Amino acid sequence: MKAVQAALGAEHAAVYGYGVVGGKVSEKLRAEAQSAYDAHRARRDELARAVRDVGQEPEPAAAAYALPFPVPDSDAAVRLAAELEERVAGVYSDLVRAAEGERRRDAARALREAAVRAARWRGGSVAFPGLAERGAASAVSATPQA
Repeated sequence: MKAVQAALGAEHAAVYGYGVVGGKVSEKLRAEAQSAYDAHRARRDELARAVRDVGQEPEPAAAAYALPFPVPDSDAAVRLAAELEERVAGVYSDLVRAAEGERRRDAARALREAAVRAARWRGGSVAFPGLAERGAASAVSATPQA
């Protein structure tokens, strides 16, 4: 359940981050940002239900999350969106390793979706999305901002 809570935390951070992305991204990319925001909200809600279904309390969202860099314009917003997806992919990669059955399939699906979104935002992909060995920096830290 620890990996599920970590995925939930990553989804909280991604939802927050996409709020920033949506406010700064160019008009032509706004629909893509909205779609990603909606996808992360749906995954967040699904994970919260999964935690409740086993009798635990879901990790709550923080009021704010630290961004990895300033986001003053659309170019930075696109970079942030890619970083968000890479971070989420990394957490789902951990969940794939930790889970079994249906939860593992769902985590693999979420990993794939995050990798595809990251590739769209970056304009390219990596061989093994979500693996820590790739050395991607985390985007929005799971640690709430003070």
